[in-house]
Amino acid sequence: MDKFIVDGGIPLSGEMTPAGNKNAALPLLAACLLTEEPVILRNVPQIRDVRDMRQLLESLGVEIQDLGGSTWQITARELRPANLDPDMCRRIRASILLAAPMILRAGGLILPPPGGDVIGRRRLDTHILAFRALGAQVDFDRARSVFDFRAPTSGLRGTTMLLDEASVLGSENAIMAAVLAKGTTVISNVASEPHVQQVCELLNAMGAQIAGIGSNTLTIHGVDRLHGAEFSVGPDYLEVISFVGAAVVTRGSIRVRQAGSQYLGMIRMVFNRMGVDWLVDGEDIIVPAEQRLQVEPDLGNAIPEIKTNIWPAFPTDLMSIAIAVATQARGSILFHDWMYPSRMFFVDKLVGMGAQIVLCDPHRCIVTGPTRLFGEKVESPDIRAGMTLVLAALAAEGRSVIRNVGQIDRGYERVDEKLRLLGARIERQREQ
Repeated sequence: MDKFIVDGGIPLSGEMTPAGNKNAALPLLAACLLTEEPVILRNVPQIRDVRDMRQLLESLGVEIQDLGGSTWQITARELRPANLDPDMCRRIRASILLAAPMILRAGGLILPPPGGDVIGRRRLDTHILAFRALGAQVDFDRARSVFDFRAPTSGLRGTTMLLDEASVLGSENAIMAAVLAKGTTVISNVASEPHVQQVCELLNAMGAQIAGIGSNTLTIHGVDRLHGAEFSVGPDYLEVISFVGAAVVTRGSIRVRQAGSQYLGMIRMVFNRMGVDWLVDGEDIIVPAEQRLQVEPDLGNAIPEIKTNIWPAFPTDLMSIAIAVATQARGSILFHDWMYPSRMFFVDKLVGMGAQIVLCDPHRCIVTGPTRLFGEKVESPDIRAGMTLVLAALAAEGRSVIRNVGQIDRGYERVDEKLRLLGARIERQREQ
């Protein structure tokens, strides 16, 4: 197990380029299984979750060739039913995305329960209801603790469905299943995050017929087969904002290359409420060293609320980063993440570093700043909270030790190297 040693208090300076979007790369890899022809994916992030997904695909008979420069060629000529490694499935939530292509190409899949971050219950009902609406059979074998996905003998058939929640992975599974179903499928209340849009764009490049991309209603005309294609994974906006936050809390100035600013509108509005802004320069954004860092109250001088919601509202995966920034902004602000009941359970670690945070309940906390942070020994509980602890350590006086950084490696590519190039004093060490 690795740990980070961080000496804080140094303003970041320089430029960085984000990796490909983790939350796009995983479903894009799954989508490659929908054709027997080669698919070339560029800008694939070199992170642990993607490596785990690759192992799962290869266990199903998929050939993956590394062409260099973060470019992979994925060929799924023949898919074989396999006993997927339960430990591997538990490590990544995206293992559930294998269900749609395996139903269509191999007639079904036996899948151990998927895992992922420990941030509260994460239901699979949306996936199951969507598959059943298209005609697939889905059962849970409690004795073996596996899901059994099976295609009907007549194949999947298009339908009109209303998803019971705008689940990102549930939407992606429904979309992948519908593109090769017979007839037309209309999916309402579909997630519209940038990574969902990218899955639709790749599928259309492969010959699918998906209309309404970027909205919450998609119309999909099923086709007989898909073909190979080439596609580039878009920038990871979660990494972009994590580095924006790192610059802000250290009073530094950085340029983020190819930042995908078209996806940052609501995120920018929320950060503006905390006195943070950036400049847009073509495909780049520039974070100035001079920031107001003053919380803007609601009308009547009421404490403002930052609340997560479905896209294009503020994303849940950036809640912890925003909390770290708020510790350095003057004023009080309420953070509310209704989606996951354990998302806030890392704030005690920030409190131990000197932050003034009141945890109201599992979903809400109030942050009052600015506060001086001090180096501490902490452990990373999940990807996003782990990166937040890195931000706090960069802002803190003295030395911090962050353990269990394998959680951070699941979602961030060479984060310590990128931070060192910006002037941070951060080293990776093996636990003794």
